[in-house]
Amino acid sequence: MATQTMNRQFRLKRRPAGKIRAEDFDFVESPVPAIGPGEVLFSVLYLSMEPIYRLWLTDTDHDLPPVAIGDVVRGVGLARVVASNNDNWKVGDLGSGMFGWQDYAVPPPPALARVARFPANLPVPLRSLMGVCGSTGFCAYFGLLDIGKPKENETVLVSAAAGAVGSVAGQIAKIKGARVVGIAGGPEKCRVLREEFGFDAAIDYKRTDWREQLAAATPNGIDVNFENVGGEIMNAVLERMNKGGRVVLCGLISSYNDGARESGHLQALGNLLPVFTRRLTMQGFVFTDYAPRFGEAAKQLATWVSEGKIKDRDTVVVGLENAVDALNQQFDGGNIGKLVVEISAP
Repeated sequence: MATQTMNRQFRLKRRPAGKIRAEDFDFVESPVPAIGPGEVLFSVLYLSMEPIYRLWLTDTDHDLPPVAIGDVVRGVGLARVVASNNDNWKVGDLGSGMFGWQDYAVPPPPALARVARFPANLPVPLRSLMGVCGSTGFCAYFGLLDIGKPKENETVLVSAAAGAVGSVAGQIAKIKGARVVGIAGGPEKCRVLREEFGFDAAIDYKRTDWREQLAAATPNGIDVNFENVGGEIMNAVLERMNKGGRVVLCGLISSYNDGARESGHLQALGNLLPVFTRRLTMQGFVFTDYAPRFGEAAKQLATWVSEGKIKDRDTVVVGLENAVDALNQQFDGGNIGKLVVEISAP
């Protein structure tokens, strides 16, 4: 059973305006829930920090309905079963699902059915199941391979390349024989892209000459754009795309904190003329679209990690109480690789 009697929770108090603040939430305690027939109690170990959480706090449907005022903030986590009245789950099992910003969760039947179970004794740190071998890796894997379809010797451009998804997408592109260029903020992140993740070139968007850097790094144009940012950077990349290129819309984080997103209209897209003139294919996706193939992706990603073909790096923020600051790091550029909040010592 659970080793503590109280369950800490972040509940949405009001719709944030711009950057989220602690005042937008109620941080409350309530008794750890009891379980009924068929139910399972999970203790959340890690909470994955994703830019899309910011959109879920608005009053607009995106891939899911908005978090309701007073509800526990939605979030994907890695959790261990501490009590079970369900024959399909036993105490000690590990699962990844929509557990929310809280210490303990009892998912209702539809949510429990979507919790992904992990095998015991995996040869990777548990937090990696939130990253390269979990939802982060799935975004990179399906977005790049199913939509981007990189070919050998093509040029793949990845924005927010030092982030969780971008760093994995770039390494998968290298495995497929592509030339990979990443865009990141600051000399240290650019160094990590080149020296740790194996990118062929890195562009520092914080420098005033980033456009010149982009041109120099893509002398033969760009065949695949794995887009995480949108806005001015994406427009500059589109202008360098080759005819028949593919644009993978994984995220548009440059506008998630803008006031315009309250109406559901992000201002991250600008000059789309190259989509017409260069016959580009542009497709968005949500990784849960590929849920039936998660097993395939997890197996392949784990193989690449064990072979040393994908390097795994993460940023860990300790303490559920620090979740608000952690989410803001997604937009401040304060992390390299996967960003997770450690809630309970694994």
